[in-house]
Amino acid sequence: MTLPADYHAHSNYSDGRPLPSMVAAAADAGLEAIGITDHCNVSSRELPQRAKRKLGFNLDQTYERRREALRSLREQSPSITIYDAVELDYDPRDEDEIERFLEEAAFDYAIGSVHVVDGANIFDGEYFAAKSEAELQDLVTEYYEKVVSLIESELFDVVGHVDAIERTPELRGYTTEAHYERVAEALEFSPTVPELNAGRVLEEYGHFHPAPTFLEALRGRDVRFVPGTDSHRPAEILNRLPALEERFAELDLEPVTPFSE
Repeated sequence: MTLPADYHAHSNYSDGRPLPSMVAAAADAGLEAIGITDHCNVSSRELPQRAKRKLGFNLDQTYERRREALRSLREQSPSITIYDAVELDYDPRDEDEIERFLEEAAFDYAIGSVHVVDGANIFDGEYFAAKSEAELQDLVTEYYEKVVSLIESELFDVVGHVDAIERTPELRGYTTEAHYERVAEALEFSPTVPELNAGRVLEEYGHFHPAPTFLEALRGRDVRFVPGTDSHRPAEILNRLPALEERFAELDLEPVTPFSE
């Protein structure tokens, strides 16, 4: 299967490489379209603000500048469609701020992702290493409760890497079938769609998101998937896209777009 689009890629407007190089890689890969979905957080709470300052994820302040750059790139690369999109951190406490920002910014589409539990980034293995098994189980449940809340909010077009918590060795293995089914049930009745994310399939984690058992729970409810490489570097688009195409083909999945065309 040849995928026409990659709907999840980052640029230097968050933690990726320069916009022109990401778009050029997408064109070289034969894609008809690429979605630039830089990280963003609009929470006014102190912990997210502190993390944003540390990481330099300021798309809420720079999206208009990026939009101008995207317009210029569209003129230079007319053979590929470039979507102006966002990957936005989600926490239920921030829904009002998220809604206001998305209405103001009017992106082509928005991915919502859960990156934090217990005030810590889910990929910070050192933080979770000192937790007991009971605490870890509770934190994994907290993660999936946030994912379900994200879906039920209907603020986003796409829910990003629904089981990203499995990527962290200290948190791996605590996800249950009950977690899978709760997320699947929420997606069955929501306009929000999950992505088939190839962001770590060729790296240390070695799997797509969602993992096979989770994916089957979702397919059991006729949930469909948006394709995304979650690339941060040009080479990642080129390397991950064939694996993503192969995965869609072996599953006999028809990819969907994150918006109505």
